[in-house]
Amino acid sequence: QVQLVESGGGLVQAGGSLRLSCAASGRTFRLYTMGWFRQAPGKEREFVAAINWSGLNTNYADSVKGRFTISRDNAKNTVYLQMNSLKPEDTAIYYCAAQVGTGASKSEYNYWGQGTQVTVSS
Repeated sequence: QVQLVESGGGLVQAGGSLRLSCAASGRTFRLYTMGWFRQAPGKEREFVAAINWSGLNTNYADSVKGRFTISRDNAKNTVYLQMNSLKPEDTAIYYCAAQVGTGASKSEYNYWGQGTQVTVSS
């Protein structure tokens, strides 16, 4: 019922910044908890950040806390991930996801984008 499309990935040097965007279809975007996940080669998909429907509650993986910021603009049906102080270990495909609930695990997310590649050079 909702389609998610990520954009903003690319190649950046260590210490640089990128802003990812996730555009969502549907008029019920405001009701969804939104999350960002990433998957590096040879690794499982892991949680990065999440934001609740109002934008007042956020959650971050320890590995990105203090460097990444998740935000949303419900009027634009868009969620963002501002990534600063990027490290080579941040290299991964980044996925946007949505759920109608408030679960913490990736299994709770019902809808997923196609992913956008982020590559951080050393």
